[in-house]
Amino acid sequence: MTETLILNFDGGSRGNPGPAAYGIVIRAQDGTPLATIGRFIGTATNNVAEYSALIAGLHEARRLGAHRLVVRGDSQLIIRQMTGEYRVKHPDLQPLHRAAMALAAEFKKISYEYHPREENSLADALANKAMDRRGEVDEADQAGDKGAIEAGDAEPVRQANPVDNISGSMWSCPDCGCEIKVEKAPPAGMRSAAGFSCVCGGAMRRKPSR
Repeated sequence: MTETLILNFDGGSRGNPGPAAYGIVIRAQDGTPLATIGRFIGTATNNVAEYSALIAGLHEARRLGAHRLVVRGDSQLIIRQMTGEYRVKHPDLQPLHRAAMALAAEFKKISYEYHPREENSLADALANKAMDRRGEVDEADQAGDKGAIEAGDAEPVRQANPVDNISGSMWSCPDCGCEIKVEKAPPAGMRSAAGFSCVCGGAMRRKPSR
C-alpha cells in the first residue's frame, strides 16, 4: 500500500488505575474509516491504556498493509516519548514504549502529532464505550469526527454531537425506560460523544425537541 494512513488512538481509565480501555481509528487519506476498535483491557492506568491503544493501532495499521503512517493522539506524554522529546522513566511504561518503538520501526515513514481531545472524539468515544460495556465495540457511527482527513493537513472541524448544549434537553433510557431533563451536564467521565450513562448502566438517548 502506497497510501499514507492516519491512526488516531486514545486510552483511559476510571480511577487511574481502574477499569481501562482504549479506542483506535485508522483512516484512509480521504477520511474513510478502515478500522474502528474499542477494547476493554481490565485494570490499568491512563498511560498504560494510552500505550496499549498505540500498540494495538500500530498492529492494525500493519495488518492493513500500511507502510506510511501519521499517528495522532491527545496524550502529550506518549507523543513526546515516541518522538524522543521525553524520556520514559516509569518502569511500567518502559516495556510498552519498547514494543511501540519496535512496531514503529516496521514502517517506511511514520510521524506523530498531538491533537487535543476534541479533535480525537471517535477514538475517545470508542474507549469510553468499551469501558461502559467491559468488552469490545466497533461503533464508528456514534462519533463526531467523521470528516475527510488528508495526511499532513489539519483535522476537520468537529461536527456537533449529542452532548453539545446538553443542559435543558430531555433524555430517555432504552433499557429501564426512565426519562430525565438535564439541568446540569453529567461529569465528563460519565459521557462521551455518543451520550452518557443512565444509573442502570444503559446508554441514554436524547429525545427530539418539539
